[in-house]
Amino acid sequence: MAVETGRVDDANWWRGAVIYQVYPRSFQDTNGDGIGDLKGITERLPHIASLGVDAIWLSPFFTSPMADMGYDVSDYCNVDPMFGALADFDVMMAEAHRLGLKVIIDQVISHTSDKHPWFIESRTSRSNGRADWYVWADPKPDGTAPNNWLSIFGGPGWEWDGVRKQYYMHNFLTSQPDLNFHNPDVQAAVLDTVRFWLDRGVDGFRLDTANYYFHDKQLRDNPPILYDAETGGLESDTNPYSMQNHLYDKSQPENIDFLKRLRALLDSYDNRATVGEIGDGPRSLTTLAIYTSGNDKLHMCYTFDLLGPAFSAGFIRRVVSTFQDTVTNGWVCWAFSNHDVVRHVTRFAETPEERERVAKLSISVLATLRGSICLYQGEELGLTEAELAFEDLTDPYGIRFWPAFKGRDGCRTPMPWDAEQDHAGFTTAGRSWLPVPPEHAAAAVDTQEHDPQSVLNHYRATLAFRKAHPPLFDGDLTFVDTHNHDLLVFIREKDNERLLFAFNLTREPQDFALPTTMKSCLPIAMPGFEVAVEEGVVKLAGLDAFCARV
Repeated sequence: MAVETGRVDDANWWRGAVIYQVYPRSFQDTNGDGIGDLKGITERLPHIASLGVDAIWLSPFFTSPMADMGYDVSDYCNVDPMFGALADFDVMMAEAHRLGLKVIIDQVISHTSDKHPWFIESRTSRSNGRADWYVWADPKPDGTAPNNWLSIFGGPGWEWDGVRKQYYMHNFLTSQPDLNFHNPDVQAAVLDTVRFWLDRGVDGFRLDTANYYFHDKQLRDNPPILYDAETGGLESDTNPYSMQNHLYDKSQPENIDFLKRLRALLDSYDNRATVGEIGDGPRSLTTLAIYTSGNDKLHMCYTFDLLGPAFSAGFIRRVVSTFQDTVTNGWVCWAFSNHDVVRHVTRFAETPEERERVAKLSISVLATLRGSICLYQGEELGLTEAELAFEDLTDPYGIRFWPAFKGRDGCRTPMPWDAEQDHAGFTTAGRSWLPVPPEHAAAAVDTQEHDPQSVLNHYRATLAFRKAHPPLFDGDLTFVDTHNHDLLVFIREKDNERLLFAFNLTREPQDFALPTTMKSCLPIAMPGFEVAVEEGVVKLAGLDAFCARV
């Protein structure tokens, strides 16, 4: 029987949707090689559907040398044998649709692998048919790189090629050359790969690094980033990339017309959607506004604003208010965790004892904000960041910046299903591609399944609560001014329903005096929280939440 997940056949299903991110390498292994696969995803889809989400987002499963765990694609229209075959993808998608789940797949089109046939041909000469498909440039007279652009993965953003006697641009690894989107043939080829998956029935795309497609044709140097007025320091000194103001190597105005072409392609199919990843530093929300406005570019985007260490009422209010002031008719997708950042329970919890409470409060906050939301596999179990030894690392970013930065492997460890089995039921292999920490095994799905107070069942109840109240899909959000800046208080409103939410993100009890116009509000049971109202004052314990109909 299909699981009812809401507006499945609605063209606006994505607006207010809950999207569950699956990292295929770490979800479920079915062939005993220690690596997750598509058949494993199919096997575990009922778990995802039981959460009450609307869609799944699959991180890359395409043919790849795996230098960057699949974000270095060598064939956009095939499945890497590590994960199975196209037939396995079709079976997985059919089962997801049977369960009422949409399927969103990653599209990594700003760059390819250096093993992609396009690049192999491009580097053979300056006159071949794809010579201008990548960003090539001559060296300066002294032999150095064309400009000062840097790679996110460390070092220059240029690599010398001895055959062409030119540099090629790479925002990431040297084995991930950037495509030249100024070439219309490149745009057409990329759109053909998108069409391939649309014809196969996918419901949408998560667009990796969606503001990285175009570069400045003049190859102008990026200026240094300004010092922070409050701290007197740089945004980060772990990675020199953050020391530049990236005016010219990404977020170029030409990107707008390409996004319109992409949207027109999706609009020629029924009920398809895009969610773009925007990494643009302090300009991220401005870029998001441009990319999602007008209903002719991306459907929605997410930024890294809530993927940092801050979890306070003032910070969340500032981010959301800035979004609402900046983005007039676009749409945002909020998230606290994904495959690139430290898990949010580790970022937000101050002590091990409060991790479960933080996990529950986090999803309650996320589920009541205005926008769509992304959940990352394992957060429904309250998983923390795994502590791994250097010899266990596979992430090139972590290996490059160790020990100042431990990389992304700690949030990519296998999903724990059965606490009593080896590798927590993820694989029957003697060794999994990343180890399963004992504390993750203890939080496995089977140990939480029948505990009504577990984080897992709190997620289910919270997402059911979200579905039961239409304002939480796409209703307006208005912040309520309070004299207590430690409280996050807002109203969600649509049609005739107005809901008041108050969150105490501190560890100390806090009082919230209801405004005179709300004294007669009707408290609503919010999953996991029981808050008392005494003579018009809401009594919130530390890490607590309150909801009322006003």
